[in-house]
Amino acid sequence: MTDSKTEYEDSYIKEDTSTINNTVINEKHIEAENTVGYTIEERRLVRKLDYLFVMPCVAILNFLQFFDKSALNYSSVLGIKEDTGISDSQYSWLGSIFYLGYLLFQGPNSILIQRVPLAKYISILIILWGLVLTVTSEGKNFSQLAALRFLLGFFEAGIYPCCIMLISTMYRRREQAGRLGVVYICNGVAMAFGGLIGYGIGNMNDVGNKAPWQWIMIILGVVTIAFGLICFFCLVDNPRSRFLRLDAEQEKLVSLRLQDNAVVRTKEIKVSHMWEALCEPRFYCMVFASLLVNFQNGAMNTFSAIITKGFGFSSLNAILLSIPSGVVDCIFIIAAVWYNRRYGQTLYVACFFLVIAIIGLILLVAIPKPQIKLVGLYLSWAYCASYTLMLVCVANNVSGYTKKIFYSSGIIIGYTIGNFVGPLIMVSWQAPLYLGGMIGCMGANLVSIFLLLIARYFMAKVNRERQANIGNNDAPLPGTDDLTDKEDTKFL
Repeated sequence: MTDSKTEYEDSYIKEDTSTINNTVINEKHIEAENTVGYTIEERRLVRKLDYLFVMPCVAILNFLQFFDKSALNYSSVLGIKEDTGISDSQYSWLGSIFYLGYLLFQGPNSILIQRVPLAKYISILIILWGLVLTVTSEGKNFSQLAALRFLLGFFEAGIYPCCIMLISTMYRRREQAGRLGVVYICNGVAMAFGGLIGYGIGNMNDVGNKAPWQWIMIILGVVTIAFGLICFFCLVDNPRSRFLRLDAEQEKLVSLRLQDNAVVRTKEIKVSHMWEALCEPRFYCMVFASLLVNFQNGAMNTFSAIITKGFGFSSLNAILLSIPSGVVDCIFIIAAVWYNRRYGQTLYVACFFLVIAIIGLILLVAIPKPQIKLVGLYLSWAYCASYTLMLVCVANNVSGYTKKIFYSSGIIIGYTIGNFVGPLIMVSWQAPLYLGGMIGCMGANLVSIFLLLIARYFMAKVNRERQANIGNNDAPLPGTDDLTDKEDTKFL
C-alpha cells in the first residue's frame, strides 16, 4: 500500500504465483508478465485499449474539458468584460462559480458512477456541457454568465472521477501511472494548442456580428457536442466488452489483469468501505493536499492571461505566450510519470515538483525583469505533475470499488474547493501580479508537501507490517473479491 510498488513487488508476485493454480488463470502468463514482460496476446490487448477504445477517447475528452473551462481565461483579453459590463471582482466570481457547480455534483456523481454504465454516463455529460458552453456565447450580463458557468462546472464535474475509475478498471496497476499522466498531459496540450486556437479566433472580429470571445464559446461547444456523440458509441468501459473481440487467451488475460488492478466492479454501495476510508489519516492528507495544491490551479487557469499581459504584452501576444506554459506542463508530467514508472517513490517525486512550483512563484513575484517572470510562470506549472502523481498514488494503493470511488470523490471535492478559492484570492487591486494570491499559493504548496509526506509515512508503515507477515495469512488473491486494501492483507 506504499506509493512505491518496486520495493515490495517481487515478494508479492511470489505469493500470488504460489497459489495461482487454484484459479482459471494460466501460470505461464503470470511468469511472462512479471518476469520478462508482456505476452504477445497481452500486448495486442493493451494496444486495443491504448489506440482504439479507451485512451483516444480519454485524451480528447480531457483536451476538450480543460480547453472548454479555460475559455473564460482567453475571453478575458478578448472583450468579454467590456461587452457584458462585468467588473474585475465579478470576473473572479465567474472563475470560482464554475467550481461551485463542480462541488455540488460530486455527491450525485459518486452514486451515478457506480450505478450507470461509465461510457454512456460520460457521453451524456460531454453533450450537456457542450450545449451549455455554446449557449454561454449569448450571455449578456453577469447573472446570465454566472448561471451558465455554474452549469458548465456542474456537468464537467463527473469527468475526472470517471476517467480515474475507467483507467483503474481497464489497466493493470503498473500501467495506470502512464495513462493517468495522459489525462493531465492533455491539459497541457490543450493549453498549448489553446493558445494557438485562441490567437486565431482572436482575429475573428465582426464575423457574423459576433465578438471573438463569443466565437471561442461557439466553436468549442459544437466540437464538444460532436465528440460526445462519438463517445456514446465508441468508448469502452468493460474489460470484457464485445467490442474488444477477445479470443480465449485474452479472456484469461483479462481475469489476470483484474486481479492485478484489484478493481471488482459492483453496483453495491458499501458503507463499510466509506467508513474505512474516513478512519484513515492518509485520506485526510490526500483531500487537503488536493485542496491546497489547487489554489494555484484555480488562480492560474483564470488569471494567467491577465498576469502575462501585465508583463507588458498585448492581448493576443499574452494568449500566444500561454503556449510554452502548456508545453512545460506536459514536460513536467511526462518526466514525473517516467521517473515514477522506473523508480517508484510516487509521493517523494510529487513533493519534488511542488518545490519546483514554489521556486517558480518566487521568481514570478520577486524578480522585476519580464523575461524572468515568464520563466517563473512556466516553472510554477510543475504543480500539475504533483497532482497527477497524487491521483496515481490513490489509483495504485486503494482497493475496494466503493472505497476507491470515495477516495477519488474526496480528492475531487478538495480539488473543487481549492479551485473555487483560487480565483478569489486574486484580489483586483493587486493586479496584474496579484502578490497576495501568489504568496498564498506558495504557502499552500508548502503545506501540501508536509501532508503528502505524512500520507506516505502511514502507507509505508502498513506495508512494512504486511511484508513481515506476508507468508502467514490465507487472504484470497487480489481482485477475486471486492475487498478493500485493508481487508486484503496481500495488497501492498
